[in-house]
Amino acid sequence: MTDQDLRKRAQQLLVEDATRLPVSPPSPQPSGGATNWRTMQDQQARDEWQALRDWVEWVTTRYDISASLIPDCWWKHGALVEELSALHCAHRVAFNPTDSGNGPVTWHQHFANALPRLRSAYNGGCNAGHSPRRRRSWTDVTNEEEWESWTNQSHAH
Repeated sequence: MTDQDLRKRAQQLLVEDATRLPVSPPSPQPSGGATNWRTMQDQQARDEWQALRDWVEWVTTRYDISASLIPDCWWKHGALVEELSALHCAHRVAFNPTDSGNGPVTWHQHFANALPRLRSAYNGGCNAGHSPRRRRSWTDVTNEEEWESWTNQSHAH
């Protein structure tokens, strides 16, 4: 069989398989895209939080991720929420029925790349219960006069 014949046969099998498989609609997603917590309106929040929680509980069970990496109080840690939201979004896209087939491998690459960021975002601080971090604040930190002077120059040299 020539390469051309093999390609034709493979295409024929794909078409035959597609006609035999039941077509199920993709599961509904609250936003259908990336979750931007910074600009989200209150009316969207509950659905987004629930979708993320469902996914985090699934992914931590599926991949046997310990509480030392993603603690039970993950939702109280902003950096973890952002990282997990990004992974959730990538997972939705990667496993969309319209994906060409490379999505799952790409998602696993994203997941592997995210593990060190997950570790640093959390840093194991809540093993004995939630321990809130002191959040950085910009209140009364920036000298506004100095800022104005600085931003009125290009600093190109």
